[in-house]
Amino acid sequence: MSSALTFPTDFLWGTATASYQIEGAAQEDGRTPSIWDTYARTPGKVLNGDTGDVACDHYHRWAEDVDIMADLGVKAYRFSLAWPRIQPTGRGPALQKGLDFYRRLADALREKGIKPVATLYHWDLPQELEDLGGWPARETAERFAEYASLAAEGLGDHVDTWTTLNEPWCSAFLGYASGVHAPGRTDPVAALRAAHHLNLGHGLAVQALRSQLRPSAQVSVTLNVHHVRPLTDAPGDTDAARRIDALANRVFTGPMLRGEYPEDLLKDTAPLTDWSFVQDDLADIHQPLDFLGVNYYSPTLVSEGDPAHGSDGHGASAHSPWVGADRVAFHPTPGDRTAMGWTIDASGLEELLLRLGADHPGLPMVITENGAAFHDYADPEGNVNDPQRIAYVRDHLAAVHRAMSAGADVRGYFLWSLLDNFEWGYGYSKRFGMVHVDYPTGTRTPKASAHWYAKVAATGTLPV
Repeated sequence: MSSALTFPTDFLWGTATASYQIEGAAQEDGRTPSIWDTYARTPGKVLNGDTGDVACDHYHRWAEDVDIMADLGVKAYRFSLAWPRIQPTGRGPALQKGLDFYRRLADALREKGIKPVATLYHWDLPQELEDLGGWPARETAERFAEYASLAAEGLGDHVDTWTTLNEPWCSAFLGYASGVHAPGRTDPVAALRAAHHLNLGHGLAVQALRSQLRPSAQVSVTLNVHHVRPLTDAPGDTDAARRIDALANRVFTGPMLRGEYPEDLLKDTAPLTDWSFVQDDLADIHQPLDFLGVNYYSPTLVSEGDPAHGSDGHGASAHSPWVGADRVAFHPTPGDRTAMGWTIDASGLEELLLRLGADHPGLPMVITENGAAFHDYADPEGNVNDPQRIAYVRDHLAAVHRAMSAGADVRGYFLWSLLDNFEWGYGYSKRFGMVHVDYPTGTRTPKASAHWYAKVAATGTLPV
């Protein structure tokens, strides 16, 4: 038996962050509030009243963070652009100071041999657009396409790989149905409208990017594809899994990758809406992509029964994100858990990749987020040992390797996250980073997992 698993020589080893979670500088150089600024500053919305006003202060310490990545030898860095830093009101010309920040970042990455991968939208919608209706409003999709064009025009000579949306499911259903994410609304029909206009915004943005970027540029979308399992083989449980798969996954993969909404989704949600807000949009949404970004952390276990809202791993709320699925119960899956309470189960990633490969042949995949939060701390010598994270990443990389060996076309892996950061509704209480951040001082300390991952990335081999 081999002592290591070997990945292809061109496999892309990276790490990732998001703008609101790390940048800080919330009111500098013309940046205006996003929905997350507003939400986090609303008492009771975020644990401990934490906000992203300072976060990791990456806006001022970006050069240090690039040096850390270079020292670790990662080959790619996935970051998101802050829409209100580039286009503060969500309309009008680009703000050059905002573009300059990302130009400096991208150029510094390239100088260090690190591939910049830019995400247009990781949840920080300009508050002014939310005030005009947000993602439930069709105009937001049109504004997003204009923003995409501005970003591509300003950064296209600096960035070759682009992602339109990160996890639109969270934007639509956590933001507008359960209210545990910004903007904190709890309207199930608004959530479905938001899902459609995120789909439309994606498709229009792909077209805008293609019109501005060089032909060799790559364009993608990142989805948190839920790996849904039924509790038993009973028909009611398998139907519950089907319902959640439609709401979690096929509401996006259907229009984006097939050019159609699933009939069962439309039937399940018919008591809520007739979907008349879907105009002649499907051709615009269904655009060719260079790869699909896949975010995975833990599987989902469901059955038919009384809803157990709040146990689905997405945050507790009196309002369910699972609109039209009132007879679906969520169950804790067996196994060890992360600090988020999420089950550690790498087999779900293997099964998910094989399913996506079978459902969408010919479309390469990249793991754009995978990682875990644990209760990390610096010892008296200043070292941060996190063996649980090493084990988590090792097991999930082994699952990726198994899926690839079985035929899944996976081109890369981005560890979430580079830095400990603002973890949305959980504030600074959860640490996902491979680099520890002391929030009062901003001091960065690579954890043991960072040094371990650096060796994997350098060699392309995974110790068994």
